[in-house]
Amino acid sequence: MSREGIACKSRNLALVPTTFIWPHGGAQVLLCGSFTSWLTTLPMTPLENCPTVFQGTFNLPVGYHEYKFIVDGQWRWDHQGPVAHDLHGNVNNCVTVKIPELASSPNGDGGTSGSNMDVDQNSGHHMIDLQDGHQQPRPQAISAGEVETSKQRLAEFLLNHTAYELIPESGKVIVLDVMLPVKQAFHILYEQGLTVAPLWDSERQQFVGMLSASDFIIILRQLGNLGSMLSEEELDTHTIAVWKDEKSTFFRVRRQRHLISVGPDDSLRQLTDKLLMNEVATLPVLTHAAQDGFVPQVLHLATLSDILKCMLRHFRHVPSWLPLLLQPLYALPLGTWSPEVGGANCRPLAMLRASAPLSAAFSLLLQANVSALPILDDNGSLIDVYTRSDITSLARDRAYATVHLHEITVGQALQMGQDNNRTGGSSVGTRCHMCLRSHTLRDVIERLATPGVRRVICVEAGSRHVEGIISLRDVFRFLTS
Repeated sequence: MSREGIACKSRNLALVPTTFIWPHGGAQVLLCGSFTSWLTTLPMTPLENCPTVFQGTFNLPVGYHEYKFIVDGQWRWDHQGPVAHDLHGNVNNCVTVKIPELASSPNGDGGTSGSNMDVDQNSGHHMIDLQDGHQQPRPQAISAGEVETSKQRLAEFLLNHTAYELIPESGKVIVLDVMLPVKQAFHILYEQGLTVAPLWDSERQQFVGMLSASDFIIILRQLGNLGSMLSEEELDTHTIAVWKDEKSTFFRVRRQRHLISVGPDDSLRQLTDKLLMNEVATLPVLTHAAQDGFVPQVLHLATLSDILKCMLRHFRHVPSWLPLLLQPLYALPLGTWSPEVGGANCRPLAMLRASAPLSAAFSLLLQANVSALPILDDNGSLIDVYTRSDITSLARDRAYATVHLHEITVGQALQMGQDNNRTGGSSVGTRCHMCLRSHTLRDVIERLATPGVRRVICVEAGSRHVEGIISLRDVFRFLTS
């Protein structure tokens, strides 16, 4: 019996390429089942860059089959796939193989949903062309049980994987001393392309907080105003420590004395919960002091995007395990929508015209507590997005000292910060990650897993009128609810 073709009792029976997945590790994994008369074993191979996942594709006859895996000499069955009990009380995995042309959708009732095998088909996911508005075929609705199964598998993944897995093999983390002048700190953020950095107190020998673009927004809004905390000249001498103290006094808020962080052994669920509960975009992964005198180190700055990327990598070869991800956005309680789409109870989306003054953008970012604003042209079509991270570009060449927030428009500010990653003119900015309501959740997740992408803007095909916004935070709150 060859690996390419398993013998059939009748030559008239169709053979269907069928892929089996064993995602639970091992040194050697073999497959054996009713399709080999339980006599011959078929070798499976580890996936590249994912040695704990084994895969094998074999030609199986159409019909019902039972099988098991032999992992390092031990008979095993996958508890996450469909199972059957034989007459002797043995537990086996099972699968019904169908002719591809007649096979049901992975979201249907064809017996393969949630299993550890997939019939080879062209099931790639592509974004809809926003120009012509062509729609993808509408996927079948899934049951409440399938929704719960998908969320349970995601919950198990978050609990069984740690923050250590997010740490890249090589990289750098910028840490700022609290005795640095505020102006110098924001120059560093801009030059390094960062929006946030951990703060180190040398006197106390510990991390004490984070400096973010939100701090820069507050400073720029106050410069030149009556009762300003800092003048432009004082930015040269005021340290981060002094600024943080004055900020807490000015706004009458309690200053956080210790940095919220996670350890490398903390689960991804712990990291997710801390990011969501504290409403922050980034948390440092710190080594914890094992004894007195040990200085903690920042290993990585972890984000929800990191977790999403890790999750996609883990489930990449078993998409049928998560049928929830194949559902269209319009079928899910996810994201923030305009009243025209989400109903009269929805609040208007926080958006601005390109002709609005930059001061209005600063105010709206803080008042609406959002990280980005869709920017529209005079026809109400999406042309770009203004984010909190764009504000650090004003640190370049002391631009904050030469511009007046009430006199410069959002469009002009975007043009000032234009770089090789952004297009000019009337075209949509390359940082505008768009989707339609008919896109699937997986389409959106794949875009949000891209470094630096924190939201996807849902638009109307053709007109590019903004209908809603789906953020990383929205996705994780939905998946972990």
